[in-house]
Amino acid sequence: MEDKENAYLVIYKKNIKHLINEQSKLLAEINSQEGKIISEKAILFSKIREQRLLLKGLDFWLRYLEPTTYKKINGPLPVEWETEVFEKYEKPYRREGAGYTLAWQYLNEDQTEKDSLANLIQAAVNASKVFLNDSITTKLSDPSHFYFCNRLFLLNLSAIYTTGFECPDEESILPELDAMTQSVKTIYDSYNTLNPLFQISSAYLQKYQSLMVFVKSNTGSYQNFDHYTFIKDFVNPLYALNQQHIREYKLSSKSVVDYSLSKATNSIFDKSLYVAQNPKGLYRRISDPKILAEIERLGKLLFYDPILSFNNQRACASCHKSEQAFTDTLVRTNLQLDGQTFLTRNSPSLINSMYNHLIMLDGKHLSLQEQVKAVISNSVEMGETPERVMKKVLDCKDYKQGFTSLLKYTPEEKELGFNHLASAITFYYGKFSKYSSEFDEAMNNKTEVKNEVKLGFNLFMGKAQCATCHFVPHFNGVKPPYVGSEFEVLGVPADSNYKQLSPDVGRYEMNPAPETHHAFRTGSLRNISKTKPYMHNGVFNSLEQVVEFYNAGGGAGKGLHVPNQTLSSDSLNLSSNEKSLLVQFMKALDEHLVLESPPAALPLSKNKALNTRKVGGEF
Repeated sequence: MEDKENAYLVIYKKNIKHLINEQSKLLAEINSQEGKIISEKAILFSKIREQRLLLKGLDFWLRYLEPTTYKKINGPLPVEWETEVFEKYEKPYRREGAGYTLAWQYLNEDQTEKDSLANLIQAAVNASKVFLNDSITTKLSDPSHFYFCNRLFLLNLSAIYTTGFECPDEESILPELDAMTQSVKTIYDSYNTLNPLFQISSAYLQKYQSLMVFVKSNTGSYQNFDHYTFIKDFVNPLYALNQQHIREYKLSSKSVVDYSLSKATNSIFDKSLYVAQNPKGLYRRISDPKILAEIERLGKLLFYDPILSFNNQRACASCHKSEQAFTDTLVRTNLQLDGQTFLTRNSPSLINSMYNHLIMLDGKHLSLQEQVKAVISNSVEMGETPERVMKKVLDCKDYKQGFTSLLKYTPEEKELGFNHLASAITFYYGKFSKYSSEFDEAMNNKTEVKNEVKLGFNLFMGKAQCATCHFVPHFNGVKPPYVGSEFEVLGVPADSNYKQLSPDVGRYEMNPAPETHHAFRTGSLRNISKTKPYMHNGVFNSLEQVVEFYNAGGGAGKGLHVPNQTLSSDSLNLSSNEKSLLVQFMKALDEHLVLESPPAALPLSKNKALNTRKVGGEF
C-alpha cells in the first residue's frame, strides 16, 4: 500500500516542487534586470505562460484544498472583498491577490516596476509551499477528497476554465485547457491504482477520453471554440457520473466549500445544483404537502395584501407583479410610500432570488426572510412596524387560525411573530424559481435549440466575455463552488445619454472600501427578456441597449470617470450579427413559468375600516 500511495502522491508533490522551482527562476529573472523599471518583458511573458501550464496541471487539487491560498498564486483581482465560504457568517475582509494573472496584467502596463512585479511572484512562491504541508498531503489518499476535488474541477470546466475569467491572455486559454485535461488524466490513472475499492468507472474514463479528444481538436482559434458542445456532450455527462460515484461510495465532504452543493443532482443544469437560500424559513422542517399547501396559501394572501403597509395601500405585489415575472416592467423605479417620489432602484424579479447567497443588489441581507421584513419596515417602501403588522394580521380570523395551526412546527419561535409571516411569503414566491428554460432542457438532452442560440452561447462564453461575471448554470454572480455572490463595478450611467455616472454607491453602503464604490451584485440573466428595464436604476429599456453598453466597455468605455471599474473598458468589437445572437441566446434562458392569478379576495378583519383594502394594493 505504501508504494501505491507514494506513486499517487509523487505526482502531486513532484509537480508542486517543480512549480515552485520555476517560480523561483522567474523571480530571479525579474530581479536580475537592471534598474527599477522592467525593460525586457518578452522573456517574462514567455515564462509566465509556461508556468501557467504547470499550474493548470495542479488546479484539480489546489482550488479545492485551499481556495483562498490559491488566489495568491493566480488571483483574478488585486483586491477582493467577497469572502469565500463564510459570506453568511462573517463580514467581508480585504484579501489581496497575487500571482500569474496580476503579473501578466501588470507587465502589460507602460511602466512595470521590478519590485512590485517581484512581490506578485514571491507571494505565489509562498502560497505554493503551503500545499506541501502535511496537513494537506495526508488527506490526498482519501477517496472523498478525490471525488469532491473532481466535482469542483468539472464545475470549473463548465463555468471558469474556458471563459478567460482568470486567464488574461486569450491565446493561452485553450492550450491551458489542453494541458489541464491531459494532466488530470494522469491523476485519474494514479488514483485508480491507489484506491481499487473506490475506482473511477470505465464509463467515466471513456467519456473523459472523448473530452480530451474534443479539446485537442479544438485548440485552434479561441473565438471558434464550441462551448455548447463541450459542456453538453462531455462535461455535464461526466458530472453525472461523478455524482453517481459520490453516492455509490457513500462519500462525505471534508471541506466547508462543499456546503451548498447537492449530492442528488445529476446535471449542472438542474435547479437544485446548489442551495443558497431556504424559502421555507421557519417552516424548513415541514415536508407534509398538505401543511405546505396551507403555508403557500397564507403566503400568497399576504403577498397581495396591503395590510402589511402603513397606509394599507401597498402590497408586495405592488412592485413585484406576478404577470410581469414578479417585477414591474412599466417603470424604471417604483413610487415610494408617499405616492409621489420615486425609489432609486429598479424592482428586481423575485424569481430565482433563492439562488443568491446575499439578497438585494448591495448584498444587504443574508436571507430572503430578512429582506421581506426590511421592506415592510422601510419608511419609503411599506413603512410599517412589526408590532402593528402583527396586530393587523392577527385581527383577521383566517390569518390567525392559519398561522396558529402552524405554530407547533416552529419550536424555535413559540409565539407568532414577524418571522412566521415572512417565511410564508418567501415560501409562496419561492415556488416560481423551480422552472427550467429551453436552454436547460437542451443541455439535459431533452430538446434541441436552434443554431443561433448555440452560436449566441458560444459568444457569451467567449468573445463577449459575459460568462466571466454571469456564471453557468444560473448565469448570475455565483460561481463554483457556489458559496458566494460576486459584485462588479460596471459604470452604469444615470441616463441613457451617459451624461453622468449613477450616484448610487451600491455595495459601498454596506462595506465601505475603494473597490466597492458603485459595485452591485451580479444578477441572473434567466427570464431576462421578461424583466425590463435593466440595471439597478432601470436605465436601459432593451436588451440591445444592455449589450451595446457592455460592447462599448461599460461606463468607462463610454467616457465616464470610473477609476475602479471591474469591467474592461476596452470595446468587445461585436458585430451587429453577434449582438443579435447574444440576445437570442439570452431569450433561450426564459423559463417555462406557470404563473397564477391574484387571490379573489383578502381575509376579513375585525377592524371594518381594513375590509376595503384592495388585492395587490392601490399603487
